[in-house]
Amino acid sequence: MTPGIGVFDLFTVGIGPSSSHTVGPMRAAADFVSRIDADAANRVQVDLYGSLAATGRGHGTLTAVLLGLEGLEPDVVLPAQVEERTAAIADERRVRVGGTGEVPLCEDDVILHPLTILPGHTNGLRLRAWDAADVLLDDAVYYSTGGGFIVRDGEQAQAAATASVPFPFETAAELLAHCDREDLSMAEIQRRNELVSRTGDEIDGGILHLADVMSESVVSGASREGMLPGGLRVPRRAPAWRNRLRLDDPTGDDPALWQEWVNFVALAVNEENASGGRIVTAPTNGAAGIIPAVLHYATHYAAKGRSRDEVVIPFLLTAAAIGVLYKARASISGAEVGCQGEVGSASSMAAAGLAEVLGGTPRQVENAAEIAMEHNLGLTCDPIGGLVQIPCIERNAIAAAKAINAAKMALWGDGTHRVSLDEVIVTMRETGRDMSSKYKETALGGLAVSVVEC
Repeated sequence: MTPGIGVFDLFTVGIGPSSSHTVGPMRAAADFVSRIDADAANRVQVDLYGSLAATGRGHGTLTAVLLGLEGLEPDVVLPAQVEERTAAIADERRVRVGGTGEVPLCEDDVILHPLTILPGHTNGLRLRAWDAADVLLDDAVYYSTGGGFIVRDGEQAQAAATASVPFPFETAAELLAHCDREDLSMAEIQRRNELVSRTGDEIDGGILHLADVMSESVVSGASREGMLPGGLRVPRRAPAWRNRLRLDDPTGDDPALWQEWVNFVALAVNEENASGGRIVTAPTNGAAGIIPAVLHYATHYAAKGRSRDEVVIPFLLTAAAIGVLYKARASISGAEVGCQGEVGSASSMAAAGLAEVLGGTPRQVENAAEIAMEHNLGLTCDPIGGLVQIPCIERNAIAAAKAINAAKMALWGDGTHRVSLDEVIVTMRETGRDMSSKYKETALGGLAVSVVEC
């Protein structure tokens, strides 16, 4: 396993609408102010580069950085706090650096460099702070590398130096070798690695908390009426879907309507994300609805007779093991490899999780992950208006169905297949490298420029 990457890195509680453009920048700014004397700060400058600058307004990046400078963290801040402080900053045109010292700064002061790509990643930001005597307190470049992960420039090597795990792997071949040698499932291998830093109860409790937040985001997403924010006037569909499903399937377990329920969960989560609500990054915000939707299918249709815990824990552990492979060998950043890195990775992870709880062998699980990604290769990231709405919300529902089908196809085989998951991951990485930057979260190509905004 890649050092330092586990289930609680790939799945984190955060706010919408984007893990790389909202969660990551907020974490970077919070980290920045934690290293300086916030009370001494008299002036702060924020520069955004590449994709962060190109789609930053639609993705909430500017707001996220300002809130991070106030010391707020995405895994604990509540949407009400975000709304309150965002309104206050806009009105007062001042930021409470570190939650204490007030500095003149608002969204209009953030400097955008959409055509400048920093060497470390297309999602780059530079933060500088000075005291009253104009002495520089700190000057730092951060990269938001997808899924809420951040790297401070110059500390990449330090970030990789973490505790070793009993079953390290960066490829599916290495993961399968551990499974064969130890006669363990992928979920069990991942759990053994997690035990290095947490107790068994902490692992189970943490995973179940993630599942609870996923469920809460469905409820919240289905309770909001009207249009999504941002100016595209996209109507929220989750409330109407919920009402119709309650009429057509009062018990919620009619097998004829499984896909409608899966679609509903994906729509609800992603509408909540698009509204800046509280969701689980899984492994990104733009793809946050896929794993909850497939997990809903697993708990309500595929694994009846088992407790929720018996399904949720191995599902998310297996999904995390597959996520490790994408993070280690390719990318989960839409700005780096297109939407194949976000929706494709999530679909692959979900397919593996479902195959695991349905009793698949490690090779069938690997096959399920491979099928799901193979049929998401080349997927572009071209959000209209730079908003995580069109085509992102529907794309999650479609990818969830792909994941379920991939798991079913793999389970009807014996695990042998011509193209390995490792080969597909490398192909995804190379496809992303060759993909025009117009189609990598810049709002410069694809649907983002082909559709006239209303």
